[in-house]
Amino acid sequence: MDISLTEQQFRYLLDLVYIGNWVINSTREDDRIQEYDQVESLIFSHCADHGMKSLIQRLQGQILPSQAYADGGIHEAIERYEDVTFYEILAEELALRDMDGEPLTRENYSQLMERIDAYLDEFDAHGTEHISVDLD
Repeated sequence: MDISLTEQQFRYLLDLVYIGNWVINSTREDDRIQEYDQVESLIFSHCADHGMKSLIQRLQGQILPSQAYADGGIHEAIERYEDVTFYEILAEELALRDMDGEPLTRENYSQLMERIDAYLDEFDAHGTEHISVDLD
């Protein structure tokens, strides 16, 4: 298979591949899905041919994203995604809890969305500052 990319598109592809593999494998510890690591290594192996040697390193014969690449801002993008996702999931879970376990229906969907929006507004204004847990 041949794919034709500009240098900039190739650089974007590196980010997409890295983020995809990070999402799939970062929490797996010793149970990594090797096929994704292999694809990441294959894509990053083309960096040397495109003047991007600083983005790769060799470890045990495998080409990996370098520390310079990892430190170059990609994790900030991942963290922004995680922050948004965290608050959205928390808002939805709290809104569902507030509805006392009612199953979601067309009739109560707008009620759920109103509650989610209220929580998101709160989180936008105060983060988790006003969240507490009663430990009684």
